[in-house]
Amino acid sequence: MTTDPYALARTAVLDARAALVALSRDIFAHPELNFAEHYSSARVADELERHGFTVERGAYDIETAFEARCGSGELVVAICAEYDALPSVGHACGHNVIAAAAVGAALALAGVADEAGLSVVVLGTPAEEGGGGKILMAERGAFDGVHCSMMVHPWATERLEATCLAVDHFDVTFTGFEAHASAAPWKGRNAADAMVIAQVALGLLRQQLQPGDQLHGIVTNGGAAANVIPAKVTGRFMCRSLRLEDLTELQRRVRNCFTAAALATDCEVSFTDLAPIYSHMESDQRLLASYRRHAETLGRSFDLDDEGVAKPTLSTDMANVSLLVPSIHPMIKIEAGGAVNHQHEFAAACITESADLAITDGAIAMACTALDAALDDEWRSELLGKHS
Repeated sequence: MTTDPYALARTAVLDARAALVALSRDIFAHPELNFAEHYSSARVADELERHGFTVERGAYDIETAFEARCGSGELVVAICAEYDALPSVGHACGHNVIAAAAVGAALALAGVADEAGLSVVVLGTPAEEGGGGKILMAERGAFDGVHCSMMVHPWATERLEATCLAVDHFDVTFTGFEAHASAAPWKGRNAADAMVIAQVALGLLRQQLQPGDQLHGIVTNGGAAANVIPAKVTGRFMCRSLRLEDLTELQRRVRNCFTAAALATDCEVSFTDLAPIYSHMESDQRLLASYRRHAETLGRSFDLDDEGVAKPTLSTDMANVSLLVPSIHPMIKIEAGGAVNHQHEFAAACITESADLAITDGAIAMACTALDAALDDEWRSELLGKHS
């Protein structure tokens, strides 16, 4: 190449810094839930379109998804942008940072894509928080022809990867009969009792879970009045396992707890799946090593990984992508004052100078990782051969 593509990529990110930070802050100020990210999706797509990307909105039959493209090279790199928020705590997982870093990496690569033989795809992927947007997009062809994919995720510590657990998201509804709680309780069938029994059964089951298995849940509707036997009670639950194969057995045992509770209270139970199953993740170690090298040149360090400290556990629909194409999902540190993801305090940390730095550092490290893959002849040929 006649110029240094890495230097050009870094310069492009730094030149766009003000716009990237503004994008992050704007998304943060407009938190939107699963599949309702109309403002955020449009804002990210507009920014890419303004910089010359060809953008398809409502991509893959999902209203708040998009696909943006530039470059005409044979090697196709996908950068995933998330922008959904959480109920109650807003952007406490930092998806505003993820989206801005994705845009930054795309802008970094846009100016060198053709010379490096790259095509750059930015996928706006809605509903990571329990809706499985990436899985739906993958099923509809979003990653067909993609040779590698990446994103960065804000975290309280610098980590190359997490233990990504396979997860099942589902709602449970117990249905009984209403009755006056004092005058004729025997005429009722108490759906709230069914939920209590199920929760006790789940609590007892925890003693016998395999290492890595987890259960979480909340009651979303527990009844309307204290003096009315509740006829309908609902809850939202998740169960997680280290691998998809283990999740199948855990699902069976968990649902048996709800079925048994319905039998004990003479109620009915039904289940509603909220999303496709999230898989475990298999990070591409060569991509990860490249990302690490470039992140370290920016002053980041991975002492916890080197010391063998246990990886954090989480679940993401990026894991499903990793089983299709070589992928990475490193956690990039922001200073959170001891807070962790999904806390209000962590949300506040996602619009600080530390979070702004994570945007530019993450963008540069991802862009340089993509360039490594494109410019190393052996690596490039391997990716093209495996995923052509």
